[in-house]
Amino acid sequence: MEKTKVVLLRCNDYNVDIIERKLREGFSLLGGDEYLRKLIPVNCKVLLKPNLLRISEPGSLTVTHFTVFEAIVRIVKEYTNDIAFGDSPGYGDGLKAARRCGILEVAERYGVKYADFSETVHVVLDEALICKSWDVAKVAFDADVVITLPRLKTHALTYFTGAVKNQFGCIPGMSKKTWHARMPEVENFSKMLLDLNSVVKTSFSILEGIIAMEGNGPSNGTPHRMDTLIMGESITAVDSTAVRLIGYEDPTETPVLKVAKEHNYGPVMPSEIEVLGETIESMKATNFKLCRIAKFTTNVSPILTNLIKKLASPNPALTEEKCIGCGRCREVCPEEPKVITMVKKAAGNRPVWNLNKCIRCFCCQELCPEGAIVTRYTKLGKLLRLER
Repeated sequence: MEKTKVVLLRCNDYNVDIIERKLREGFSLLGGDEYLRKLIPVNCKVLLKPNLLRISEPGSLTVTHFTVFEAIVRIVKEYTNDIAFGDSPGYGDGLKAARRCGILEVAERYGVKYADFSETVHVVLDEALICKSWDVAKVAFDADVVITLPRLKTHALTYFTGAVKNQFGCIPGMSKKTWHARMPEVENFSKMLLDLNSVVKTSFSILEGIIAMEGNGPSNGTPHRMDTLIMGESITAVDSTAVRLIGYEDPTETPVLKVAKEHNYGPVMPSEIEVLGETIESMKATNFKLCRIAKFTTNVSPILTNLIKKLASPNPALTEEKCIGCGRCREVCPEEPKVITMVKKAAGNRPVWNLNKCIRCFCCQELCPEGAIVTRYTKLGKLLRLER
């Protein structure tokens, strides 16, 4: 059986000329101009999908770096001028997010159009893992070629966010909250993400980890230099390569790739993937702070195992000195009634969670503007080494 090809490149600079050269090296390993002509047919409609999680400054770890965006624009423009870009942030306006982080200026300079993700199209997915009915951004569904540009980051719910998770932005605006409420279990949420990627078919992924985010990701973690670019057609193969670099020896230790493997969604295991360019061993991060791990197994019944896992899983928790009392955590909570109450304290309004009702989606942690919310592990979780 022919293996799926993924390119792993070493890149230690955010200089756009250097990144462009590296990306061209990657495409050369995949087949060069002939490969690109098949990937991007003449004058086809291309959508570039950066990660614009929220309104962030240029160079922020939270969003796709504007130089990576510019480098791929330079290459794509050699094959078509019909290029658009867009995303729907978890909080805030996509155009404002693109302007603040520097991507809009690059787009305007090269004649790349901004695509508003608010207009949706209804799609029925017959061969679904869990979700047949969808309303997704029309421009993403209608594009001939979708190139996703994720940032390598940790994630409190899915452990890691990369090529698969980046397409969650194709669900417009705050309607993402509905999916969190409908899919509180991470296994079902992972199935949903894979179904979404069957609706919005990604043609190619460029995952950037020159400086990745570790710890309290995907928006409030800390930088970890990895000097890494990962390229490929298969979203699962790209993500599998990435998680192996940051410390998951078995890619199925992460929920999305576990579900992908179980349902033969795409190549996940190392035996199914051919890594071109650098080797995994030469590029592995050292002392990378993972957000979560889950190696807990037991010989007792599945019901008891799941109960123990639930009791040992982390909770959202507040770092008091960082909180400004803005209330965004309550606003983005997908549950109705809200599981977060803003309580007046001496230092100002502070969130209090009803953990009996909390679904542990970690939207509050993900979208806190001050990084005041973290995942905190229970004593049982620490005892069982379910979490690191």
